[in-house]
Amino acid sequence: MYTLDHSDKTALIFGVANHRSLAAGIAQKLHASGARLAFAYQNERLKGMVAKAVEDLGPSLLLECDVSMDEDLERAFREVGREFGHLDFLVHSVAYAMKEDLEGAYRDTSRDGFRTALDISAYSLLPMARLAAPLMAGRNGSIVALSYLGAERAVENYNVMGTAKAALEQAVKQLALDLGKDGVRVNAISAGPVNTLAARGVSGFTNILKVYEERAPLHRNITKEEVGDAALFLLSGMASGITGTVLHVDAGYHIVGY
Repeated sequence: MYTLDHSDKTALIFGVANHRSLAAGIAQKLHASGARLAFAYQNERLKGMVAKAVEDLGPSLLLECDVSMDEDLERAFREVGREFGHLDFLVHSVAYAMKEDLEGAYRDTSRDGFRTALDISAYSLLPMARLAAPLMAGRNGSIVALSYLGAERAVENYNVMGTAKAALEQAVKQLALDLGKDGVRVNAISAGPVNTLAARGVSGFTNILKVYEERAPLHRNITKEEVGDAALFLLSGMASGITGTVLHVDAGYHIVGY
């Protein structure tokens, strides 16, 4: 029987912004299961915020890493290898689009804005997976990325981020095929709206929360802890036969046709 004792496991998490982040919810669950954690933050300006968000999660490795820079990613994974010797879990919870591209007409998205959103929110998973794979060799590694229903449906004001999430979900499937021969699984969680720093950047977000509460089969919004539980399952050996899957954690909203 598989037990959720991860005291011999290590995890690298991208995307903790503060204690409300979905990535923070995942980190809390991994910490509770015994895993050693490393966190990547974008730049020195954000280091203090990330450090505060994870201060209760025991000794953690903090790594400065701009995911749009190959050299930063290479350095971060090198440091993980040097510090941990291996890697078992990788969490991709990184997304960014220019503010002006998350409001107004989607057709007005700039070329630079489109490129930026796709690069940071979707493409970044590819070099992460490439760099993680050697560290996961022989350890049945697992990768989880965070998505949203906007990858499947047109969501007002989500705009180019929906395009980026669609690309991310396809990348998850392609990487699952790519890395399966190495025993590495790749999955995604399509999370319902949670009041995070990133979500508040989407115009009309408060209304989205109300719509989910009204229409989702469970008639409520989800919590970051529920996303954390789902990620812990997908990362762990309990999901050893699951790869290339997008798991919806959204109180059932994705099944509703109105």
